[in-house]
Amino acid sequence: MARGHLRIYLGAAPGVGKTYAMLDEAQRRLARGGAVVVGVVETHDRAHTAALLEGLPVVPMRRVERRGIVLREMDLDGVLERRPELVLVDELAHTNAPGSRHEKRWQDVEELLAAGIDVLSTVNVQHLESLNDVVQKITGVPQRETVPDAVVRRADQVQLVDSTPEALRRRLAHGNVYPPERVDAALSNYFRPSNLTALRELALLWLADKVDDGLQELRLDLGVTDTWETRERVLVALTGGPGGDTLLRRAARIADRARGAELLAAYVARSDGLAAGSPDSLARQRALVESLGGTYHVLVGDDVADALLHFARAENVTQLVLGTSRRSRLRRTLGRESVSASVLRSSGDIDVHVVTHEEAAGSRQLPHPSSGVARRRRVWGLVLAVVLPVLVTAALTRTRSSVNLTSEALLLLLAVVAAALVGGAVPAAVSALLAASLLNWYFTPPLHTFTIGERNNVLAVLVFLVVGAAVSAVVDVAARRTSQAARASAEAAVLSAVAGSVLRGESALPALLDRLRDTFAVSSVALLERAGPLEPWSSVASSGPDPARSPDEGEVLVPAGDSLALVLRGRPLPAEDRRVLTAFAAQAAVARERSRLASAAQGAETVREADRVRTALLAAVGHDLRTPLAAAKTALSTLRAPDLHLDDEDHDELLASAEESLDRLTRLVSNLLDLSRLQAGAMSVLLRDVALDDVVPLALDSLGPAAARVTCDVPPTLPQVRADAGLLERVVANLVANALRYSPPGAAPHLAGSALGGRVELRVVDRGPGVPTAERERIFVAFQRLGDTDNTTGVGLGLALSRGLAEAMGGTLTAEDTPGGGLTMVLALEEATRS
Repeated sequence: MARGHLRIYLGAAPGVGKTYAMLDEAQRRLARGGAVVVGVVETHDRAHTAALLEGLPVVPMRRVERRGIVLREMDLDGVLERRPELVLVDELAHTNAPGSRHEKRWQDVEELLAAGIDVLSTVNVQHLESLNDVVQKITGVPQRETVPDAVVRRADQVQLVDSTPEALRRRLAHGNVYPPERVDAALSNYFRPSNLTALRELALLWLADKVDDGLQELRLDLGVTDTWETRERVLVALTGGPGGDTLLRRAARIADRARGAELLAAYVARSDGLAAGSPDSLARQRALVESLGGTYHVLVGDDVADALLHFARAENVTQLVLGTSRRSRLRRTLGRESVSASVLRSSGDIDVHVVTHEEAAGSRQLPHPSSGVARRRRVWGLVLAVVLPVLVTAALTRTRSSVNLTSEALLLLLAVVAAALVGGAVPAAVSALLAASLLNWYFTPPLHTFTIGERNNVLAVLVFLVVGAAVSAVVDVAARRTSQAARASAEAAVLSAVAGSVLRGESALPALLDRLRDTFAVSSVALLERAGPLEPWSSVASSGPDPARSPDEGEVLVPAGDSLALVLRGRPLPAEDRRVLTAFAAQAAVARERSRLASAAQGAETVREADRVRTALLAAVGHDLRTPLAAAKTALSTLRAPDLHLDDEDHDELLASAEESLDRLTRLVSNLLDLSRLQAGAMSVLLRDVALDDVVPLALDSLGPAAARVTCDVPPTLPQVRADAGLLERVVANLVANALRYSPPGAAPHLAGSALGGRVELRVVDRGPGVPTAERERIFVAFQRLGDTDNTTGVGLGLALSRGLAEAMGGTLTAEDTPGGGLTMVLALEEATRS
């Protein structure tokens, strides 16, 4: 039986019109005479969507009872019995009720497709498994129902149902997505313009990936090898060397400039296993590629350039990033063509970036001091010392009649000078002896004998030897000075980098030790410290594996003061390196002292902050403590005065005044104690399932007659929340009291409850003066009363305590503008787990 076809309507968010588009297609198929049935369609009480459902045959839903609740699920067997050509199955990521044949609705769809039935379905981008966590980070709303990406990718058609954020928010505001009581909460949370824009981009990029997969399959089927620049793909060629990190970051920046570009990295391993890169470097670079959102590939081939280009064309790569060759100019000249040159020659329509890096320019290690010409130059000098005199002699023997003895001697002398310039003393001596012998044998009478018949010829031989010695001495001195200059320059660069690393901040010590380890090519470096001459050593910082734990365990010890020492392991170092090592030790001591001073400063800052808070507390609390105490004392003193005769009304009024003052004092002390418990982490929170419609009346009752002004819209159908009932009551009371304080006469505060995305929100709305956006976080700081200049409006603990209590219960408390003016406090709590 042929497998059915699956078409999925993909949307960035609820309400974009996926179900509407699916029903519209079903109506067209039905009008053409197709056998169409509705397996399950969720209209969510949207009038336009429900209107499109009319006229379509519907398979009755299956009823499942679960713990006294009746759930409705698609009747899979009923659909299979009807054998339609096309079935509509809404919400592909839906989780079926327990006891169903399949756990997930997409598994029902798989069975329908296997039976040869075409399926239309819908899914939102937040339900895709690979994007689930990304969407949660963007929106803050977890999604419990997901569908594997592979299921959607296997669909024969994926159609994006797109809508701009502005258009979707208008639909929401007009009541075309959610009921009116949920609109405000939805607009302020999940359906913010930033959220919708990000979700829309995710949907477009995901669909672009699927389209690209289809394009790759089509290219394979057609045998296309040319690059089609439909999408930027940046490939990095790795060698396992230290410059790979630089190449990867550069390639990532190139990819970022082309929105939606793909980053790939490839390492070419030789088929014989030789010349492999560093396994540690390759593992680190693979992790870096994946952290940058790219993919890592290992290729096998003896010709690196050919393997890279073959892979690049197979993957439709548009840009290739290579590191510049680390081989010397002589090796590039005499050896085979470099990989970068081969790739540039054969890249065709692939753009190639050859990136330089620190390792290509030269080693970070200090050059070893040299006493003269390098060994490689001496070897080449010896070659020239033998070859050049022979070649010059061969040429001169053919022109004997036109060149005199003086010219012949000068030309051979030039060969000696050339060998001396390249190789120094030894090649110069060899060249001089050989040239003098050839001159004597072939050009000095008597010919073809080593007899020197004239005194001038003896002088010529001596001149050869003297010139060769002089030139070689000059070359040796120049080489030595060049080596010293290179070392001095390297030492200056190292010392400059060391000084800069100390000035860059607290992380200078680890960076300093890393630099020291790289500079001297040792396996590990440790900075040890001891409290006194007889105290044991302890490690302050280290770099590299298996660092020394005492000075005796290292090959090199450099004191850095009376209590500090640098210990290097790996190899002994020559005396010439001591100067730079001493500089490193001095900078390590400075970095250690800087770190110690920074810690002391941080401790002083903590004490200063505590003193500031203490001062603010005393200044703010003074009035709030004195006022209720003075009022209560005055009332009680009046009641106890023997010479005053009060009637019952005055007596009750004084008692009420004393009670109100003491209640105010009790609330203040309770708030202070609770705030201190929160800051100390000692607040006891008992989370359980709580109904908001039970807590809100208790909170309003605690505010007395003033709460009668508050209007309330907290429906009993709201889900329960996970909270501490007592703490939640205090938070609500504090928020309402704050709204009453700032609401003008005739504009009562309003409480509204709503649920969205697994969270329940309680919004306390006032029509007061509001708070500027830049100042909103300040109102949640203890002892802050925005705009107040005295203590008559309270100590400023209410909102700070309310936010702390909300966060202790796993919720959030934020401030928003009230449309039309005022401030809205939004308390969001986790919805209780459904059984």
